[in-house]
Amino acid sequence: MIPLEWMAPLMFGGLVVFMLIGFPVTFSLAAVGLFFGFIAIESGYFEFALLQALPERVFGIVANDTLLAIPFFTLMGAILERCGLAEDLLDGLGQLFGPIRGGLGYAVVIVGAILGAITGTVAASVIAMGLISLPVMMRYGYDQRFATGVIAASGTITQLIPPSLVLIVLADVLGRSVGDMYAGAWGPSVVQVLLFCGYVFLVSIFKPQWVPGIPKTALSLHGWPLIKKCLWGIIPSLVLIFLVLGTIFLGLATPTEAGAMGTVGAIALAVVHHPEFSRHGRIAAWVALVALSIICIPASVMMADEWQPALAASARELFDKIQAPIFIVFYAGLALVLWEAVRISKLRKLIWQASQSTMRITAMVLFILVGSTIFVLVFRGVDGDPFIEHLLSRLPGGTTGFLIFVNFFVFFLAFFLDFFEIAFIIVPLLAPVAAKLGIDLIWFGVLLCVNMQTSFMHPPFGFALFYLRSIAPKEIKSSAIYWGAIPWVVLQLIMVAIVIFWPGLVTFMLDKPNGVDPTKIQIEIPQSEFLKDQEEAEKKGEEQAPPDFSTPQKK
Repeated sequence: MIPLEWMAPLMFGGLVVFMLIGFPVTFSLAAVGLFFGFIAIESGYFEFALLQALPERVFGIVANDTLLAIPFFTLMGAILERCGLAEDLLDGLGQLFGPIRGGLGYAVVIVGAILGAITGTVAASVIAMGLISLPVMMRYGYDQRFATGVIAASGTITQLIPPSLVLIVLADVLGRSVGDMYAGAWGPSVVQVLLFCGYVFLVSIFKPQWVPGIPKTALSLHGWPLIKKCLWGIIPSLVLIFLVLGTIFLGLATPTEAGAMGTVGAIALAVVHHPEFSRHGRIAAWVALVALSIICIPASVMMADEWQPALAASARELFDKIQAPIFIVFYAGLALVLWEAVRISKLRKLIWQASQSTMRITAMVLFILVGSTIFVLVFRGVDGDPFIEHLLSRLPGGTTGFLIFVNFFVFFLAFFLDFFEIAFIIVPLLAPVAAKLGIDLIWFGVLLCVNMQTSFMHPPFGFALFYLRSIAPKEIKSSAIYWGAIPWVVLQLIMVAIVIFWPGLVTFMLDKPNGVDPTKIQIEIPQSEFLKDQEEAEKKGEEQAPPDFSTPQKK
């Protein structure tokens, strides 16, 4: 019989062996969990009734409203990524920044950040930017290592920039609000974009031959037409993203409702960008988008009641008057947009392909979550939580030692595991220890998200490198892709250090002062009639006997 204290480490070791063999992670988790679960039952470590909780836990996963946001945000990103926005963004910004040294690098970083907010998936961002910008960079003499590295790294920003799928998963695993997780991720997202742009700037100074500027004669657009194309590629999509995220931040909608709203807006934007749509279809799309904005903006103002009561009251009165006709206009425009989308074969194909991609990603996430639920249930049944807590809480250095170990541990696991696998397997084991040490779980989740970005960039297992290799021209060597990723992995680790030593970067949007001075709070408790009479009697020097409730009182 296996001693109880050996069950938890043997379970973890068995899982590692299964994954090194190459068995699918979902089935590895379920198989290891059930195998050790039956051993534990035979050994008397827990009753079979514990495993009877599995069907209910699986049903709870399927019925989880937070996880339902994943297919909506994935579908929104897939539609926007396929409707031509990426091409417009890269072409416009490439021509705008191209003449300066490293200009295409800046364009890729900025577009990577915007596509990260739009698509929500690393594969879509890396493939789109690789297909469009890599040939252009090679044509104008960019270094292979730099070009492939900046494309792969910019695609991984997707994990951190809201509405990231990873943040949704981490919020659910850590038991925190998705809106708070999104709010905490904004600061690191902006700093990481600036960090990447700073590296491009340094390369343009010390290695200018790696990042030559594009000759102005090669540009097809100049002046206002160029600026117009850049604005047309950026503003509509960003407005949609900020409206969707704003409804989550302000508590106007759940993440699932916001994702559904974003999907509707994505279809309307796809119509606006599609060249085959009729004029009526484009007008209907703009009507739907404007109506969506009118619905969100007054509602957002109403949430500002504690800051601007008068403005909020006016917005509420206006919203009550226009709510019904605006919703009618919105649904009418949406119906016409959908009718046009069905009529045009390319739009039908676009929506079908986006739906297939969404189904694959959603199914992958749910199956991994079901497998991890089986594993974690048995792991906790054999006292795995105390084992992990004892192991991590006694590290030298206290909280600092715990954070250093966790980040090295996650960085190492990222060589072999996908970020979903890390989130579902490892984070539930780390979160209780972090909470016991007094670590803010929102900050902890964002820190892990920054660290897990490296899982896409690790040579030779990084998925972003695989995606880039699959679409890169034959003259691009695999060694160039792998070596080109290393400086950007270092930058991501620097970002991890920044988040650790500057917690306010995450928490500044979460720490909201309530405007109340606790030293001036006065609590007045009304006195009973008996106490009032007693005080009056004491003032007169008399003593009043307490009333006798043992005998009935006359009215």
